[in-house]
Amino acid sequence: MTASIYDIPVRKIDGKDASLGDYSGSVLLVVNVASKCGLTPQYEGLEQVYKAYRDKGFEVLGFPANNFAGQEPGSDAEIQSFCTTNFSVDFPMFSKISVAGEDRHPLYKELIAAHPQRTAKPDSALKKILDERGLSPKSETDVMWNFEKFLISRDGKVVGRFAPDISPDDPALTGAIEKELAA
Repeated sequence: MTASIYDIPVRKIDGKDASLGDYSGSVLLVVNVASKCGLTPQYEGLEQVYKAYRDKGFEVLGFPANNFAGQEPGSDAEIQSFCTTNFSVDFPMFSKISVAGEDRHPLYKELIAAHPQRTAKPDSALKKILDERGLSPKSETDVMWNFEKFLISRDGKVVGRFAPDISPDDPALTGAIEKELAA
């Protein structure tokens, strides 16, 4: 990576300036989220994983993105209300950003550069659907869809990347989180 992941400016969903440096020393799961996606129920699983591990130094960081089939069209206020009302989301949420294309946010440029390959299900139904509909990413390193997950160690290194259809409670993901928490 050319810059520390901690130094990249982001904005919280309430409009306040922030950076991942605000969470240094914690294990982080960065997820691009969307309110109108078939995977949107993962908010519930993300909240459960957050509650299970947050006292051990773990944070889920949600970054709404409207890059995939217009599935996150709302304003930050609408997104925040949706997440709180429908899924009781308590983990930190951030302002909507772009995670793909020419206007990809610098955070996602760094995440992808640091961990270009994702862990994926061998027979992913999601990948087959995206392929059939011509919605697959242009590059294998691009974010596949909403709810792709990047795992960051306590010292700011991107140590894992998980395909969108790997649910928050999947043993591959929870095992990686536990490994980082124990490090």
